[in-house]
Amino acid sequence: MTLVRIDNRLIHGQIIETWLPYTGAETVIVANDELSVDALQQEIMSLAIPQSVTSRFVSIENLAGEMQAIFSGKESASVLVLFSSCPDAKRAYDSGFDFQSLNIGNVHYSPGKKQISPSVALSDDDESCLKQLSRKGVSLDFRCVPNDPIQVRF
Repeated sequence: MTLVRIDNRLIHGQIIETWLPYTGAETVIVANDELSVDALQQEIMSLAIPQSVTSRFVSIENLAGEMQAIFSGKESASVLVLFSSCPDAKRAYDSGFDFQSLNIGNVHYSPGKKQISPSVALSDDDESCLKQLSRKGVSLDFRCVPNDPIQVRF
């Protein structure tokens, strides 16, 4: 199983305690340009990840190649991919990282954003970005944790 998720917090307790067990992920990939070059932040985030789970920090443009390397020679693998924003997820999609479903789990509120669920607030740009992905066939799943009811929008 591969879960692709937008969560501006990236690695945190909810990912470790709920999403890792739910997906059975063997690998967590944080696709974020800033973190891909920040060894200290990578080390800090990696401390929260169980030793049985591999963590990788890659740039948005390198994500498709990283996924190809993980799945090379395997029939399946269980991977959790994390983005901090919709524009990052869309950029990865446009760069060749093909995904059919996107979990929108946490997007913090800030002025100018509309709160659409307890954990997701979207700007007009975020909504436009998600609609573009939806038109490309990506199903959008608005859930904070796995046992929340799936909310589909757009």
